[in-house]
Amino acid sequence: MYVKDVMVQNQVGLHARPATFFIQKANEFKSSIWVEKEDRRVNAKSLLGVLSLGIMGGTQIRIIAGGPDEEESVDALVNLLNTGFAE
Repeated sequence: MYVKDVMVQNQVGLHARPATFFIQKANEFKSSIWVEKEDRRVNAKSLLGVLSLGIMGGTQIRIIAGGPDEEESVDALVNLLNTGFAE
């Protein structure tokens, strides 16, 4: 298991368009990946799951992965969130 906490940088958070980019990136990896906000954990490869968390800008989330490319997958998703999706 590989885990990192990250602050969502873009102002609107993970609404439809950024969430879609996030899920597309997560699906590039073989590892199982989860997003955790407070006490809820969802599959990072599920658009409905990610949207259901209601992640707004400035929210702290945790990305957790387990599998053959777990470190690479978490680092790529953290990097994507840190860019603010170029918004």
